[in-house]
Amino acid sequence: MKKYPLAIWILSLGAFAIGMTEFVIMGLLPNIARDLNVTVSDAGQLITGYALSVAIGGPIIVLATYKLPRKNLLILLMGIFIIGNGIGGIAPSYGLLMLSRIVAALAHGSFFGIGSILAANMVPPHKRASAMALMFTGLTMSNIIGVPFGTFVGQIFGWKMTFIIISVLGLLTLIGIIKFVPNQKDTQPISIKNELNVLKDVKLWLTLGVTLFGFSSVFAYFTYISQILTDVSHIEERWISFVLIIFGVGVTFGNIIGGKLADWNLNRSLNIIFIGFPIYIFMMYFIQSNSLLMIVGIFVFGLIGFSMSPSLQFKSMVISKDAPMLASTMNQSAFNIGNALGAFIGGIVVSQLEVKDLALVAPFLTLIGLIFFILERIVSKKRGE
Repeated sequence: MKKYPLAIWILSLGAFAIGMTEFVIMGLLPNIARDLNVTVSDAGQLITGYALSVAIGGPIIVLATYKLPRKNLLILLMGIFIIGNGIGGIAPSYGLLMLSRIVAALAHGSFFGIGSILAANMVPPHKRASAMALMFTGLTMSNIIGVPFGTFVGQIFGWKMTFIIISVLGLLTLIGIIKFVPNQKDTQPISIKNELNVLKDVKLWLTLGVTLFGFSSVFAYFTYISQILTDVSHIEERWISFVLIIFGVGVTFGNIIGGKLADWNLNRSLNIIFIGFPIYIFMMYFIQSNSLLMIVGIFVFGLIGFSMSPSLQFKSMVISKDAPMLASTMNQSAFNIGNALGAFIGGIVVSQLEVKDLALVAPFLTLIGLIFFILERIVSKKRGE
């Protein structure tokens, strides 16, 4: 608390609530499908609808609200988030629940994009990436605490209660933003011309490619982690939740360490991660059949995989320093598209090969991300940056 302003912790709480609403749906799909008389597959489209709304809606929200100061925009976004989850808390039909997911997701990309900029502006330059990482820690902590708790509440009291609790967390965040997030001079209304001009910068698109393929490699493997743990590692199903908590702890440490590395040397840290991560995933092919090694292995997987998150978010802001809001939000869009791409490619691998072979395929996605990173560095050197 002494090291970082309270406002950043408030933003982290908002990230926790958003992470909870994004991921808790996975544990509630059977309950939702049963209550709304739809198939589990149809209920799964609630995940797809959310991801698409994040990817498409975030940049649109930024452009549509460019005249608002950033703090005011953050307040608006959290209001949208509360309304979306509130609708989910009373939704009597599948259509209305899908609408609630789409509405809530509109706040996702922009909240992280704008919130990370605000967090970075609250600390000295040498701590900016770490401040952004602290905000994103709320997202990772939601997987350790929020999702298991929300799933438990949904199973005992009904899934609608879970969305009501998330709305309450959103309300607490909204109050905190109003009270503690400062109105800084550099949070004045943005220039739509500057924001759109950043779309012409090839460095931004190359960085988005790094994010997209970097995280597609993470989710190509992680999407099927439960099946890997049971079928390949031979871990009993009752222990899966425990192992996933260990993964979540790794993700949290990775997020913090990634922020420290980015503060140390942004490009060098990304270079290390994108060389080391594919090597590590390949090694997992040989350790995933050992249950004890896999428990440690999944912790390290989360640590390395998510150490790239704050670095890439910070890099998108650095590249577009004159117009960071759209770029930061688009980085979140790339992250979510990467999630979907990784799950899609992982599904192809599982259907055509064996689930253990994901550890052989996922590294190639990271290497594609590395190629985008190398191209971005070439462009920077040509410009003398």
